[in-house]
Amino acid sequence: MLIPFDTLPATARIWIYQSTRKFSVEEVTMISQSATLFCEQWVAHGQPLKTSFKIERDHFLVLAVDEASADASGCSIDGSVRMLKEIQNQLEIDFFDRTKIAFLLENEVRLFPLTELKQAFTLGVLNSMSFTFNTLIATKGEMTNAWITPAGKTWLSKYLPKPAVA
Repeated sequence: MLIPFDTLPATARIWIYQSTRKFSVEEVTMISQSATLFCEQWVAHGQPLKTSFKIERDHFLVLAVDEASADASGCSIDGSVRMLKEIQNQLEIDFFDRTKIAFLLENEVRLFPLTELKQAFTLGVLNSMSFTFNTLIATKGEMTNAWITPAGKTWLSKYLPKPAVA
């Protein structure tokens, strides 16, 4: 059962899928239609789930389930992955590529290949205060409080230049 995202409790479970590129206006419409159809029929063990979705910054699809009435099961989560793979095939995008890290620079999402992060930090293109997106958060409440966070407070801190030893 699809419900408005804003009405979900902070405890609602979420999955954030990052695209390898920005969505066009037409793609946002198509993704919204696919996600709406999926959420309207999303079930776990035959029981309808209270679900929702949100497209953020034309780069992220956020799926959500209020597990207060029923938990999302492995099979139901697999169903969401199938829906995402169908969208990928239609739009030639990738929601599962973990080799690109998203940063918010000048209010725009920019993707950096993992292999280029150390250089981007060394050259000052990125720094410890550069905002990144934590796609590993698990609840709507965490999305509100910890989704966009400084790189220095994440696992990305290992790519920061080390201070010179005197």
